[in-house]
Amino acid sequence: MKKILIFSHAMEIGGAEKALLGLLEAIDTTKYEADLFLMRHTGELMKEIPEKINLLPENPRYASMAVGVAEVIKRGQLAVALGRLVGKQMAKKRIHDLGLQGDNIVPLEYSHKYTRRFMPMISEKTYDLAISFLTPHYYVSEKVRAEKKLCWIHTDYANVALDVDSELKMWERYDAIASISDAVTDSFLQVFPSLSNRIIPIENIMPRDYIRAQADAFSALEEMPADGSIRVLSIGRFSHAKNFDSVPCICRKIREAGVNIHWYLIGYGGDEALIRRRIAEERMEGYVTILGKKENPYPYYKACDVYAQPSRYEGKCVSVVEAQMMHKPVVISAYATAGSNLRDGIDGLIVPQELDECARAMAAFLTDRELQNRLIENTRRFDYAKTNEIQKIYRLMEQ
Repeated sequence: MKKILIFSHAMEIGGAEKALLGLLEAIDTTKYEADLFLMRHTGELMKEIPEKINLLPENPRYASMAVGVAEVIKRGQLAVALGRLVGKQMAKKRIHDLGLQGDNIVPLEYSHKYTRRFMPMISEKTYDLAISFLTPHYYVSEKVRAEKKLCWIHTDYANVALDVDSELKMWERYDAIASISDAVTDSFLQVFPSLSNRIIPIENIMPRDYIRAQADAFSALEEMPADGSIRVLSIGRFSHAKNFDSVPCICRKIREAGVNIHWYLIGYGGDEALIRRRIAEERMEGYVTILGKKENPYPYYKACDVYAQPSRYEGKCVSVVEAQMMHKPVVISAYATAGSNLRDGIDGLIVPQELDECARAMAAFLTDRELQNRLIENTRRFDYAKTNEIQKIYRLMEQ
């Protein structure tokens, strides 16, 4: 029986974690032995890991990557603390040297880059395939013995500031790189053109059985009442990428167009204070509601009238796919990879990102029941779970 190792960070609620759950659900453990190593045994989705998957024990050194350096020292992980501190200083210098502005992923990359030498082997086994599911991809490249190694791209690299030379050396350590969509591949190869021969398109595998079971767990109507308003739902981390800080302005403009809309936001993250401030500035307290972090968001999909994703950029948004699996009319902004997320006018609608145009297009969509019904019917024609994508991983081992 061939052996597979999957490495990831934790099982917090997020799009990548849902895709990981789908991957674990799809593995045929009658033919393949599957081990899962998580840096931290934390997150609401921990209990959803299929019983057929062998969860390896948490290792204190890897777990220490998610806490402050002072706490790492307190735990006695002095080598890891040293690596973290060196990585932080080197990242700061590199960001300055490259002239990077705003958000970037250099500190995260360097934290793994400069601690890898202090990390133990993840397992004593030799695997046929080792998968690093979330970047940075240093640990699997050096701390796992495997015949082949596969890592994953989940984001639009055209919108990510990074140290190209440093990351290139990291990606080059892998036999293959899984990309979740053609648009994600294109943006990645704009940054790393020399890696084109390593790309394997593998779409997100969605945990269909889990979603179906969770959708009927309870009713969300108490929090999203059927009060005559059009209930719009958006789900994601409260971050710059998701653009939820623009929702209050868009909502105000839609209401000024005469559409009775109530917009609900599910998620958590550093931009929550900004979103709340924008709600107050636009006087949308009664019409934009933050529902917070939800362990089970699927009853809220079920309760909404329309799902909206107003993102600035995405890889391939898992929340959009989940809404389509729930047979909801979906509207998304025209981020660079939007065309890989849905078929415009067929199983969803793409609207402009500029706020005035976005509001006008959404207002027209929210009142067009014929179009919404057509989109809903079309979602019944497609397989959004993509369970057959697992065959590409099997073929990689067999080659």
